[in-house]
Amino acid sequence: MTRGGQGLARVAVVVRAGAAPLWWLGVVAAGAGAFVPGLTGLRIGALGGAALFLVAAALVTLTGRGRYRALARAAARAGRHDVLQDRAVTARNWRRAHRWWLLLAFLAASGSALAAPAAAGLLLAGCGVGLWLKAAWIGRLERADEVLLWVRVDWLRNGAGRPAGRAVKAYRTTGIAAGDAAPGGARRKLTTAA
Repeated sequence: MTRGGQGLARVAVVVRAGAAPLWWLGVVAAGAGAFVPGLTGLRIGALGGAALFLVAAALVTLTGRGRYRALARAAARAGRHDVLQDRAVTARNWRRAHRWWLLLAFLAASGSALAAPAAAGLLLAGCGVGLWLKAAWIGRLERADEVLLWVRVDWLRNGAGRPAGRAVKAYRTTGIAAGDAAPGGARRKLTTAA
């Protein structure tokens, strides 16, 4: 970065990056667990898993909203020399930084099927859904203020998945059309001329 510019990653993209891996690993672990009799039996395991799914989705969605709001309110405009990171790069960095945690979570969820079939897999899937919902909520904040929220990449280095963690001091904003991700972190839809 020259002239004091910083690399910036979209807040919503960082939040959303873990949603798909957690969802799919959870679904696979729950599906595999359905074929294991387990100590509790499939019916109890699945019912317990459904409750864990709902609780995890709610907790992940609601946790930290005050911190996100405070950082969004205090956000400063991005400088002209700041570099906006592509959506794919941000997601790849998150997944690379968390690959071993994802693998351990999948193995734990699969192994726990011996006790309660499908329960831990549904818990993982619930965490993924919670991240999607949190990213959508951030998207509503962005639309309401007509800005996109960005976080400095160097503040994400140690905890690449914590865009509202202690290392993050402030957000930066750009106009709603900046970057390659729509509000909420989804891939921006390309419009074709008629």
